[in-house]
Parts: sequence; structure tokens; C-alpha cells
Amino acid sequence: MSAKVLERFPAGAPRGSWPAEEYAAARRAEGKPATVVMDLNSDAFLVVVEGQEEDGRA
Repeated sequence: MSAKVLERFPAGAPRGSWPAEEYAAARRAEGKPATVVMDLNSDAFLVVVEGQEEDGRA
């Protein structure tokens, strides 16, 4: 399975702040099926769109 990373957010956001979730919600409002996943190796939240190649082809 492939996925395109739209944006990365550090996991240490201030309490009550969810920038990755807010960004993903905005992309979903545009019609993109964005999801937030955790990258444990880099300690970051990634906003991804599943099923797309890295160069943008479906």
C-alpha cells in the first residue's frame, strides 16, 4: 500500500492543540481523504492520503 505524506507535525504540540487533526480536517473538507498517523521513529504526526503514489498519481 502506498500513501502520500501531505504534512508533518511534531508530536510535542501545546496542550489542547491538535494541528495535525485540524490540517487533516481542512483537507477532508476539500474532498481529500486525509488521515493522521503517528511516525514513532521521528516522533511526529503525519497527515497522509492513502492509495496515492509519492508523485501524486493514483
